[in-house]
Amino acid sequence: MRDQTITEYLSQLAARVPAPGGGAAAALHAAQAAALLGMVARYSTGGKYAAHAVTVDRIVRETDTLRTAAVRLAEEDAAAFTAVTDAYRLPKDTDAAKAERSAAIARALAGAARPPAEVIGLARAAVELAAELLPIGNRNVVTDIAAATEAARAAATTARVNVEINLGGIRDDALRAELTAVTAAVDTIAERAAAITAAIREDIAP
Repeated sequence: MRDQTITEYLSQLAARVPAPGGGAAAALHAAQAAALLGMVARYSTGGKYAAHAVTVDRIVRETDTLRTAAVRLAEEDAAAFTAVTDAYRLPKDTDAAKAERSAAIARALAGAARPPAEVIGLARAAVELAAELLPIGNRNVVTDIAAATEAARAAATTARVNVEINLGGIRDDALRAELTAVTAAVDTIAERAAAITAAIREDIAP
């Protein structure tokens, strides 16, 4: 996926194929959020921003790491969802085959829930970095911080439904509880992102 052009990726996303789908899209929302924050941080260097150089340098490194992780999760999500569709195609003509198919589906659903759950964590990290960058970043690109927080919010809310759709088929109670706790944090992430965007809109209002 990382080597596709944007047009190739969108064509595949629009095609009647199992993956990529919403989970990969969520991860790429997070990647865009990280990239935008990295851009703002890189515009916030030099003498005028010397007092914040250490913080800005760290934000650059952290956003680059987030971006790389998000692209990896987009690819992992596509692979995991393909595994789910493969599991549903397994034979079910005997009781033994039905049992094996059922177990394979449960394993695949558990695997498919993990990438979007990790995306939620990346989205949270992006929103926290946006909040940290907002008061010290270059005011000429402040709207890109808002764009980043909105992308992070989309990443979190989209990833949440991609975790939730798999929960019913996961047999591991501990894993289901862990994933449910991860999704419970999404409203807070979204509210935090909305507050950052609101503050920026108020700042730039004529």
